[in-house]
Amino acid sequence: AVIAYMLLAFTWWSVLLYEKNRDAFYAKRELLLIGMVAEGRVSGQAAFQQTPEFQELQSKYRAQKYMIMGEAAVFVASLLVGMYLINRGYHKEIQSARQRRNFLLSITHELKSPIASIQLVLETMKRRTTLKPELKERLMENALSDTDRLHGLVNDLLLSAKLETAYQPFQEHIDLSELVDGIIDKMRHKYPKIKFVYAQDGNIPMVYGDKTGLTSVALNLLENAVKYSTPPIRIETNLHFQTDDIVLEVADNGIGIEDKEKKYIFDKFYRVGNEDTRKTKGTGLGLYIVAEIVRAHKGTITVQDNHPQGTLFRITLPARATTGQQEQKSLKAS
Repeated sequence: AVIAYMLLAFTWWSVLLYEKNRDAFYAKRELLLIGMVAEGRVSGQAAFQQTPEFQELQSKYRAQKYMIMGEAAVFVASLLVGMYLINRGYHKEIQSARQRRNFLLSITHELKSPIASIQLVLETMKRRTTLKPELKERLMENALSDTDRLHGLVNDLLLSAKLETAYQPFQEHIDLSELVDGIIDKMRHKYPKIKFVYAQDGNIPMVYGDKTGLTSVALNLLENAVKYSTPPIRIETNLHFQTDDIVLEVADNGIGIEDKEKKYIFDKFYRVGNEDTRKTKGTGLGLYIVAEIVRAHKGTITVQDNHPQGTLFRITLPARATTGQQEQKSLKAS
């Protein structure tokens, strides 16, 4: 309302100033004409308009008129741009507050669930000292699984905080094909009912990067693919060398991501949908961590639709292989 009032007020004053400038021009013109007629310099309106004095007066009037119109246009444009920036900032703040609320809701659930499960297992084992071996084994496996889940969640929280402030990749020579192969084996063991298809080139060069960070990248992408897929789940991973880059692709046959959501999924705390209707577990940190680690390695990450359905994530990392690194990989393989 204040901005609208300012806009209307300035428009009114601009019109008023324009009219006052015009009235002043007419008055000066009439006075100049009367003086020239009295002096006998001109005998009519046509002769008066040809005089240097009138031409100078008219030139000044036009300059002032254009100045008023130009300043009014600049002010209105500045005001409109300011309104747009304020509105955009307001909506960003609202979106950020909504994401923080969603994060608090999800993190509360994600922390309470494994803690409650572990507590239940410990209370059961304390109260029932004579458990059947198979039941005891199953309870222990559930507790260990929840512990791993809790450990992973804490690691994601710590890593996301570090990415905002002081994340420095620990550089070392990494055999990326071996790293991805090991992660795929772990995923197959963890999810025996899911089909993991893995293909790679035979000439993947070694890279120089953070092994822990790149491990987190691959794990987060695969866990994300599992989380947002529906049975029968098929997840395809492809690692290949293209020109001077190493390309890692993870594709699923899940629910996919709408085009309007794709530009937001790498934002911190962002999750598709809302916490009240979302069924999948998560905190909105996984893809944010992936994107930040990839950027720290001077790489890029893109998301697109997988056909006939699902999502495909493509990571491109620059290959900085040297002869010494290739020799190291050959010796390691032998």
